[in-house]
Amino acid sequence: MVAASTPRLGLILGDQLSFDLSSIQALDPQRDILLLAEVQEEASYVPHHPQKIIMIFSAMRHFAKALREHGWQVIYVELDASSNTHSLPGEVQRWQAELGASEVHFTECGEWRLEQALRSCPVAQVWHPDRRFLCSRQAFARWAAGREQLRMEQFYRSMRKRCRLLLEDDGSPLGGAWNFDRDNRKSLPRTLRGAFPARFSQDAITQAVVALVRERFASHYGKVDGFDYPVDHAQAQGLWQHFLDFGLAAFGDYQDAMAEGEPFLFHSRISAALNIGLLDLRQLCSDVETAYRQGRVPLNAAEGYIRQLIGWREYVHGIYWLRMPEYAELNTFGNQRPLPEFYWTGNTGMRCMAQAIGQTLELGYAHHIQRLMITGNFALLAGIAPAQICEWYLAVYLDAFEWVELPNTLGMVMHADGGYLGSKPYCASGRYIQRMSDHCGNCVYQVEQSLGEQACPFNALYWHFLMRHEQQLALNPRLAQVYRGLAGMDPQRREALWQRAETLLARLDAGETL
Repeated sequence: MVAASTPRLGLILGDQLSFDLSSIQALDPQRDILLLAEVQEEASYVPHHPQKIIMIFSAMRHFAKALREHGWQVIYVELDASSNTHSLPGEVQRWQAELGASEVHFTECGEWRLEQALRSCPVAQVWHPDRRFLCSRQAFARWAAGREQLRMEQFYRSMRKRCRLLLEDDGSPLGGAWNFDRDNRKSLPRTLRGAFPARFSQDAITQAVVALVRERFASHYGKVDGFDYPVDHAQAQGLWQHFLDFGLAAFGDYQDAMAEGEPFLFHSRISAALNIGLLDLRQLCSDVETAYRQGRVPLNAAEGYIRQLIGWREYVHGIYWLRMPEYAELNTFGNQRPLPEFYWTGNTGMRCMAQAIGQTLELGYAHHIQRLMITGNFALLAGIAPAQICEWYLAVYLDAFEWVELPNTLGMVMHADGGYLGSKPYCASGRYIQRMSDHCGNCVYQVEQSLGEQACPFNALYWHFLMRHEQQLALNPRLAQVYRGLAGMDPQRREALWQRAETLLARLDAGETL
C-alpha cells in the first residue's frame, strides 16, 4: 500500500493552463505536486514563431505563479535550468524519481506525437480526458461510426442541439435556419475600419521571456518585437470582452473580408488564448448567445461565431484523434513541390500573399480567410507538398497546435485527405481575392488578366489545378458548374492558360520569387 503522504505528480503542458484541467481537479494541493517545464524539444520541433514561444512560456510562468497563490506546490523548470533534460518525457522521469512520486497524472495531449512519447514513459500513469472540449474523442468516434461521409454541418447541428445553443423552446434553430453563412461574405466598405485592437503591456515576467527568446530562438522566422498578447486569465478575459463590445456585432457580415493595413478587422484574436487554456469554451458560447438575446449583436454574427467554436473547432479536434497517425501522411493529389522561400520572407510581388505573410511574420496572426483563400489557396493551386505547408502553418501561427492545424491545413486547405473533412477543394482565382479585399489595386499583377507576364498568377494556376485534377474532381457536384465552364472553354485559351501556369510553376521550381 502506498503511504498517504507519498506525493503524486501532475504534468501541466503549455497548452493546458486551466484551473479546471482534469488532472489538476484529480489531485490534492495538500499532498501532490504540479510540474511545468520549458523544454527545447517542444520549442523547436518546428521553427515556432518567436511570439508563439513568448506567449506560451510567459503564460506558463504566470500560471505557475497563480497556482502557487492558490496553494499548490509547483515545480517550474525554466529553459535555461542547468539540469533541464529538454524533453517532457525526460522531465517527467527525472522528477518522478527525485520526488518518489507514486504515479504521474496527465491530461490528454493536443498532439498525437507528444501523447505517444509521454505514454511511453516508464512511470505509473493516470490519464484524464480533456474536458475543455465539449465533444470528447470517444463521443466524436461514436458520432462518426457508420457514416459514409463526415460533414461539419451535420456535426455542428448535433452540437447545437446537445449544448442547447441558439434554439427555440421546441429545439428548432433561432431564425429558422441552422447556418447563416450566406450573410457572412460581405466585402468591407471603403469607409469602414475595424475596431482598435486590445493590447497588453509586458510585465517583468514577460520581459524576461522576451529576452530569453530573443537570445535562444533568433534563427526562427518571425518578429520578436511588439509582443502584446494576453498571458494570463485576466488579460485573456479582457481581450474577449473587447471583442464582445467592439467586434462581434460586425463579425458576421465581414468575417471573410480582407483590407490593407487591417490585420484584425472584427476578429476576436482569442484562439491562441483559448487553445492554451486561458479562456473557457462554455463561457464564450454563453456570452455570445447572451449578446444576441440582449439585442446587442445580430443573429448572423452570433451564429457564425458559435459555429466556429462548436462546429469547426470541435469537428477538426474529433477528426484529428479519430484518424491519427495515418491522417498526417495523406496526399490525395500526390503533391511534391517544395514550399517556396517567400512563405518565410513575404518577398513576393503578389500583394495579397505579401500582406498575409508579412503580417504573419510580424504578428503570428492571420485570420481564417487569409489562411484558407490566400496562402492556402496558393499552396493548393501550386501543388505544394502537404507536409511542408502543414509545417509552415504549425510554425508561424500563435494558435497552431497540431490537433487544430493539421486537419484544417491538410484537409480543408490542401484537400489532401480526398474529401474526408470537407466536400470540395477551396480553390479560387484572383477574382475571389479581388471581391473580398482591396489588395488587387496595389498589386504589380493585373487581376483582370489571366495571360501574359502581368497577369495575376492565381488565375492561370486556378485553371491549371482544375485541368490536372479533372479526373478526380469533375464528378464532384460542388464543382459541376466550374467544370462545365472548363469544358466549354476555347481549346486555344485552355492551352494558353496551361502554358502560363507551367511557366509560373517552373519559376517556383527554379527558386524564383513570383
